[in-house]
Amino acid sequence: MSMPNKIKVPATLDNLHKAMEFVITYAETTGFSQERIMDIELALEEVLVNIINYAYPDGAGEMEITCTPYNESGFAMEVVDQGIPFDVLGVGDPDVASGIEDRKVGGLGIYFVRKLMDDVSYVREGENNILKLFVFKDRKEN
Repeated sequence: MSMPNKIKVPATLDNLHKAMEFVITYAETTGFSQERIMDIELALEEVLVNIINYAYPDGAGEMEITCTPYNESGFAMEVVDQGIPFDVLGVGDPDVASGIEDRKVGGLGIYFVRKLMDDVSYVREGENNILKLFVFKDRKEN
């Protein structure tokens, strides 16, 4: 019996756990360590909460996550929404060298996504934001 590799849910906080659990189960089933699963959880939660909070300012929308094997030791999570365009790769890195009181608010979540995932890509196709997060069982250093 093959495991489903796609989930589509309304982009609401009520569905965050369901979407997260789908990806966590996929990672567990494909042999990822608890440490890497924690990386996946942190990065994915940031992405999904951003979609829920910002992608659909005029009303409800949906988010779709597809997990597919990538190489022999990883998988890709493709997160698709039809919200306002937002390229996470276009956001500069926050100033992590300054003291916390001197830093601009925001931007750390996307920074963590890029640091915790092995590769990240974004494309806008028609009405779709398509964010791909690539993760390997052995974490590469960013």
